[in-house]
Amino acid sequence: MRALWQAIGSEWAKLWSVRSTWWCLACALALMVLTAITLGGASATDALRDGAGVRVVASQAVVSATSFVQFALVALAMLTITSEYASGAIRVTLQATPARGVVLAAKALVVAPVMFAAGVVSGAVATAAVYAVLSIDVFGGLVVLPIGGAVLDLLGVGVFFALVSVMTIGVGAAMRSAAGTLTVVFMLLMGLPLMLLMTGSQAAVDASLRMPMFAGLAFMGSTDNMTGGPIPYSAREGLAWLLAWAAVAVVAGHAVLRRRDA
Repeated sequence: MRALWQAIGSEWAKLWSVRSTWWCLACALALMVLTAITLGGASATDALRDGAGVRVVASQAVVSATSFVQFALVALAMLTITSEYASGAIRVTLQATPARGVVLAAKALVVAPVMFAAGVVSGAVATAAVYAVLSIDVFGGLVVLPIGGAVLDLLGVGVFFALVSVMTIGVGAAMRSAAGTLTVVFMLLMGLPLMLLMTGSQAAVDASLRMPMFAGLAFMGSTDNMTGGPIPYSAREGLAWLLAWAAVAVVAGHAVLRRRDA
């Protein structure tokens, strides 16, 4: 346990000692605000045109924006491990903490809370921005902000970003390169799910909807998710699929980290 706490302290110091951390977080915040306003504006315009009295929930625009914002935080999670392989610093890390499982656990335990907080804070700022900008008469005053629902939505966003980041660390430990990690994570999150969805095959669509991005949207209760309606299973099942993907990635990364030299 002492070795784990020491490794966590080391990873925390490394995370905040580089400018890339601050740049990724700033980009995630800016992208969250701009994307949420854009998506919320589109939803409000559609609701105003249809004239059916449909209300647009400000925090749901933030949930929809996670499909795009996730990659800013994926980049940050990826750099926590791939940058060490690129610079050779991984040798120092493993000399300081020879138990490689402890190293991987420390990285995950540092990154996950940071990403959770980043999701909640950026989501809160974006929710406030969506409501402030789109609740005006130009958009028919159709954008609403129920506090209880917004809190649940923002917590869901934080959990989603945390689990996707843990999955990214596992993939990074297995791939060891930034390019390889980014390619694999992009394919898992967006590339492969969208390709499967476009086939129209029921088996392919079912497989697509259980990949990380759609599982996360199901967990967060998104209805604006490129599928034309709600994900056809519960939020609890969405969380279970997210946890499973993160666990598989970490197990794979640990297996490679144990068997290959740094």
